[in-house]
Amino acid sequence: MSRPYVSIVIPTLNEQGNIRALVSGIKKIMDGYDYELIVVDGNSTDGTASIAKRLGAIVLKEGIGKGYALRKGISAARGDIIISMDADLSNRPNELKLLIAGIEVGYDICTGSRFLTGGGSDDMPLIRRFGNKMFVHIVNLLYGSHYTDMCYGYRSFGRGVLKKLDLKEDGFGIETEINIKAQKRRMKILEVPSFEKQRSKEQAKLRGFKDGYVILKTIFRNL
Repeated sequence: MSRPYVSIVIPTLNEQGNIRALVSGIKKIMDGYDYELIVVDGNSTDGTASIAKRLGAIVLKEGIGKGYALRKGISAARGDIIISMDADLSNRPNELKLLIAGIEVGYDICTGSRFLTGGGSDDMPLIRRFGNKMFVHIVNLLYGSHYTDMCYGYRSFGRGVLKKLDLKEDGFGIETEINIKAQKRRMKILEVPSFEKQRSKEQAKLRGFKDGYVILKTIFRNL
């Protein structure tokens, strides 16, 4: 049985200090696979886009937000399996094969969870942990789902799944929108353990209460 063609979509914004290590880690794990790297850059001022291009990535430009970047990258992806991944070294490349396997065995979406046994985080202050748990509880209550994690972008999708979701979010509500719409459309969803590493070198892009408000709006907008 031949291996699937994989597209890895990575939104970036001023990730010069991380992009080389990230691409190097991906190439090591994906050795033997046919794949493409799609970097969707949010007008970085530090040379992130040019470095990514030299490293062999397809580079697209955007200037709106993470959700828009993911949607743009996904639209350009040619893979049988599409993986979304952060650029700040918090997602471990050695989990890529687990995400690929989840789709290969028949799931529509395979999503990492920091709250399953075997998962965890080196980068979750108490306020983030509380917020995530609250969002998980609200979504599960309103939509009848059984998620353990909500605001985590390391996940994989089968070809054609994302078109069915008809995603609209431009910002940090994108992961929550995916979870809600996948549940509403009764898609086959698998959560797998994922360990979130401490973000390296660059500042975290999350904006606490402001992004929490965006996520809450996303939850109730999709009722």
